[in-house]
Amino acid sequence: MRRLALLLGLLALHQTHCFEFVVEGEWETETSLDEQHGRFKRALLTSEEQEDFEAIRGDDITVKSYKVESRITSRFCHTTVKSSVVNSGPNAQSIGFNVQIPKQAFITNFTMNVNGITFVGSVKEKTVARNLYAQARARGKAAGLVRANSQDMETFKTEVHVPPGSKIEFELHYQEMMQRKLGFYEHSLHLQPGRLVPQFQVDVYIYEPIGIASVETPNTLGEHFSGMAKLTSSKDKAHVVFKPSLQQQRKCENCTTSAIDGIFTVKYDVLRDSNAGELHVSDGHFVHFFAPANLSPLPKNIVFVIDVSGSMWGVKMKQTVEAMQTILDDLTMDDYFSIVDFNHNVRCWSEELVPGSTIQVAEAKKYIQNIKPNGGTNINEALMRAVQMLVKASNQGMIDPRSVSMIMLVSDGDPTVGEIKLSAIQKNVKKVMREEFSLFSLGIGFDVDYDFLERIAMENRGVAQRIYTSHDASDQIRRFYSQVSSPLLRKITVQFPEDSVSDVTQNHFDKYFSGSELVVAGKVLPSESTTLNSFTTASADRLDLSLQTEADYLELDAALAQQQHAFTGFARQMWAYITVNQLLAERSMAPTAGQKRKITQRILTLAVEHQFVTPLTALLVESEEAKERLLADSPNDPKQGCCAGGSGMAALGGRTPVKMVHSIPPWVQMTTPAPPSHAERPLPDHITIVENDPHFIVHLPKNNMDICFNIDSEPGHILNLVSDPGAGVVVNGQLIGSKRVGVEEKEKVNTYFGTISVFYQPDGISVSVSTDRIDLTHGRNNHSFTWGATADITQDRVKVSIVKDSKVMVTVDDKITVMVLLHRVWKKHPTHVDFLGLYIPNNNQYSSQAHGLIGQFGQEPEVRVFNLHQGADPLKKEATMEVKGNKLVVTRGWQKDYRRDQKRGSDVFCWFIHNSGKGFIDGHYTNYIVPRLDSFLPLPL
Repeated sequence: MRRLALLLGLLALHQTHCFEFVVEGEWETETSLDEQHGRFKRALLTSEEQEDFEAIRGDDITVKSYKVESRITSRFCHTTVKSSVVNSGPNAQSIGFNVQIPKQAFITNFTMNVNGITFVGSVKEKTVARNLYAQARARGKAAGLVRANSQDMETFKTEVHVPPGSKIEFELHYQEMMQRKLGFYEHSLHLQPGRLVPQFQVDVYIYEPIGIASVETPNTLGEHFSGMAKLTSSKDKAHVVFKPSLQQQRKCENCTTSAIDGIFTVKYDVLRDSNAGELHVSDGHFVHFFAPANLSPLPKNIVFVIDVSGSMWGVKMKQTVEAMQTILDDLTMDDYFSIVDFNHNVRCWSEELVPGSTIQVAEAKKYIQNIKPNGGTNINEALMRAVQMLVKASNQGMIDPRSVSMIMLVSDGDPTVGEIKLSAIQKNVKKVMREEFSLFSLGIGFDVDYDFLERIAMENRGVAQRIYTSHDASDQIRRFYSQVSSPLLRKITVQFPEDSVSDVTQNHFDKYFSGSELVVAGKVLPSESTTLNSFTTASADRLDLSLQTEADYLELDAALAQQQHAFTGFARQMWAYITVNQLLAERSMAPTAGQKRKITQRILTLAVEHQFVTPLTALLVESEEAKERLLADSPNDPKQGCCAGGSGMAALGGRTPVKMVHSIPPWVQMTTPAPPSHAERPLPDHITIVENDPHFIVHLPKNNMDICFNIDSEPGHILNLVSDPGAGVVVNGQLIGSKRVGVEEKEKVNTYFGTISVFYQPDGISVSVSTDRIDLTHGRNNHSFTWGATADITQDRVKVSIVKDSKVMVTVDDKITVMVLLHRVWKKHPTHVDFLGLYIPNNNQYSSQAHGLIGQFGQEPEVRVFNLHQGADPLKKEATMEVKGNKLVVTRGWQKDYRRDQKRGSDVFCWFIHNSGKGFIDGHYTNYIVPRLDSFLPLPL
């Protein structure tokens, strides 16, 4: 590809202003822009150029100021870079302004003021901008800007030739979406002023409405600036300022050179109330963030396909082997794997997938260690062999239907043996790959056709990454693997009520990996409703999930209006950012020229409207009278992939680039149908209840009466409520005590249920409901949910329905139902604590072996109440109850049912039995204390 080299000259001659320029080279043609598989040399900064990089270039110049400000709001960042420079030398000279920006960012504007002439930028379709630029060039009044590629950054460059005494002010704007990587968002700013600057300052403002969990500023600039970045933060805001004085910038006490040379990094993560995600509505747009945690990883089946051709000899192979040693150690007994290595031949370490046991991993590491690169490159056959291995394992039933099967290809070059036509290889792989398989591609260096690797990965539910052959290449490979080594969910779909949203970005995802984040955005349609709901469905390890969250239409905009440093237009720009990137990816895979043209037009419309410099648009910078024009053009680099500026799933951290783009592959369903209804099984009016401290209300339907008793036990005790070995179900509750403020140590405190557990022995599934969270445990696997979102979870024959901040319904085998009600109290209350209420219907289908404080009444006893008379309390009558051969004195009273009114409750009148239910329950209440939450009651009592 031919590149543009430009020199911008500005001469100020008395009252007149004109531009002089020299242009070398030509603009790339549309043919080269769209060419799919040509062999191009990548235009990039050489290592020497990187070492000599300076933000401000020129001799005898004075840099008055250099300021960078980033405003991050709800993971969307707007960065402004400003600098003021004076030509303090005696002669006219060229002054350069260079900024390295992240590859995933879009430039949105550039302005420049030179001796009073102001140039203002506007994004236009590339052909339109070129024509206007050409007109100015023909008049001798044109100059240019160019972005050149470096490793993980792109370099924005401009150079202006000015007479002595001239003052120039530069200002560049760019936008990007923060990408969650290994549990953090990482914002990087390249700081390399190249000289001492009197006013040097970096400000990073973060506003996350839901709250900031952590924020840190790693010392990536070196020990010289240790502790110099100042951080202030509150619940939802953070401000990082880096403002070294002139003396602090010096490399040494008397040095005239600057020590600022590197990446300034801010890392943070947000608070998450629930696994349902966050829904932000602002400026007529919405953004849904989905990053669940506390879920057990899905088992994985992985075939490593490693290029061992002659071009891999030396450092490349050494670093690949180093990375594989660590990667193999990460495998568990639940994982299955094998290794395919290839040059002109294809070899398999094992013809079948084997478990990731210690012995198998050790053998695989020995095999990798002994590989000697040589020969050609037969990518096609190697990938065919890897797919056949997964197909065979699937056909033989070795692969768990809920596991994740993937191929990880590592190569440094193009095919030279066997099938060498890239389009044919792409078709061959797509033909044999099953829907449940994914392909991840790692391209080492710049001899590999990265565009091909990205296409073949995206087409097969995977992503690609370029690995740079630097000293840390093995770390780059390991970091990439870390992003895909812990899949938590499969087949994720985010839906919205019909007629509530439009123009929704990708809302169906094949997988979700731990530490990353899925993002869906769109426009909000006018509605009479004041809230927007989202519904997310997914499959976890033996779990089917349905999660629900909501957001108020006006709440966030009101909050943003109160923030001094928030980016108020974030939702609109983020939607456009994600959409443009997905369209760029879709364009790269368009099968016909007609489809490509349609997609191109959509990209152009959005990019111009939202002022994004993309591979299809350019930034035309004009003086106020439009007499002088500059052109900022985004270079196209087929070796770099289809879309600079991806909205990443789990972009990797550090100084190396990772492009894991959530673009639109062919399997994506871009629909937003109305979500399915989640009708819960209703509970009858009369029901057995355990509430407050704890009061038992046992409903006896045959006798048409309610019997009450209290259990006077100790905090920490676990009481058996239902123990049914015939059905394999046990329900236990653990007591907590009220706060002991002002209470003598020996004085008894009130007790409440703090945890309710339902254990289903046949499937080995335990559901533990506490006031903090809801845990589902199966063997070594644990899935945790908060009370912060409505959710439906199904695991085998156990169904769990969570209603946000209200209740949990657990249904076992469609026969036994338990409802747990959450009671929140004022956090600063001196004695009260959060606790749980329990509601169990009488139509539960227990076996004849059921027992427990509640389960024993599945077999209803005969009860007779007589001798009704006035009690000691004139408001409460007393009577005699005959039950289980006992005659008991009972008192008429009432307790509360909080199902319909969780604050005040409704009265349930009952006969109260004293002494912890003695005579009504079998044995003594202490007989029902069990050691664990999953313990059955020993029989007989």
